[in-house]
Amino acid sequence: MRISTIQAFNNGVNGLQTNYASLTRTQQQISTGMRILSPADDPVASVRLLQLDQEASRLSQYKANLDAAENSLTQEEIVLQSVVNIMQRIREIAVQAGNGALDSGDRASLAQELKQREDELFGLFNSQNARGEYLFAGYQGKTQPFIREPDGSYSYQGDEGQRFLEIASGNQIAINDNGKALFLDIPNANRVDTAADPGNTGSARISLGQVENKLAFDNQLYPLGGVQIVFSSTTDYEIVDSNGDPLAPPVTGQLSPNEDNEYTIRYGGVAITLNGEPAAGDSFSITPSGEEKRGILDSIRVLRQALENAEDTPDGNLATRDAVAVGLLNIDNAIGTVLSKQTELGARLNVIDTRRDENLDLTLINQSVTSELQDLDYAEALSRLSLQTVLLEASQQSFVKINGLSLFNLLR
Repeated sequence: MRISTIQAFNNGVNGLQTNYASLTRTQQQISTGMRILSPADDPVASVRLLQLDQEASRLSQYKANLDAAENSLTQEEIVLQSVVNIMQRIREIAVQAGNGALDSGDRASLAQELKQREDELFGLFNSQNARGEYLFAGYQGKTQPFIREPDGSYSYQGDEGQRFLEIASGNQIAINDNGKALFLDIPNANRVDTAADPGNTGSARISLGQVENKLAFDNQLYPLGGVQIVFSSTTDYEIVDSNGDPLAPPVTGQLSPNEDNEYTIRYGGVAITLNGEPAAGDSFSITPSGEEKRGILDSIRVLRQALENAEDTPDGNLATRDAVAVGLLNIDNAIGTVLSKQTELGARLNVIDTRRDENLDLTLINQSVTSELQDLDYAEALSRLSLQTVLLEASQQSFVKINGLSLFNLLR
């Protein structure tokens, strides 16, 4: 076989280029610390590294979402704790206002503090986060949720939505709560209208009705038009429908005074109080009303107005007593609702802590697998570099010698 001069030259050059490329690649690996410099180095590992990089991006986004969710829920928890503290103080004021020894001036003073607490709650209900979004507006983060109407009542301008963030694959968590569920949908203790028959001849006065057992009230099917309490004597009564027909089964009772010499009658989860002495033939009506829910601010407003308008008369004292009794039940219902939401917030924060730990574990595993696939074994690379350096030097020397061979050297 004959080997031409140009063939020998090309083979030598190709060998030099191959050895130099291998040496250069190894030097790049050592300088970067990466085993894979291009997908061609290890196609299977390159695909796996791409998947791991995408997973790392998701885990990073989950971490950001976890931090945002925790900040939002922590801020809401702080606001709700302030709400509970203020409501506890309002309850103390209501209990104090129920003291029969107070006069109208004393009650007006308590009403002044109630006004301050009412304004304080109004501000908390319209709390904003660091981005200027209202915490309790549902999806309407840029809309002030609660406004005060010209007549002093309050209305809700937000919606019933909840914003969610994804904190893990297929796992979302609510980062806010709407003000309607928290501060408006509070069971109203005064869900019935009470009235005395104008033709009554006795001195008995009926109080506001109080729903003291919500479950019993909701399950009781009141006749259309409500019921009447009809007295057959000064102590014996029967509860009949609005037409005067007996209920099925019949409901009868007998008055028994309490320690304040008042008479309490209970029916269908509702309690009413009679003051004074009824006469035979007297009747009193109890009719379910439409105000099933009453917001926290409106409950405080109604109580405040009752204290502001309190009169130093027996009837005025009884009216204040009724307003305080209803107000206390509504305040207790409101505190219970907020405390329940605080418990739910604590559960959500616990979920965030658990997911953060899981996210950290997955991140460490992801980094470990990425390192195994991509990081360079320096000992092996340095050994290979030494070998490739020797091979390059040998190929260079061989090329020089082979390139100098020629038949003309033998013609002398």
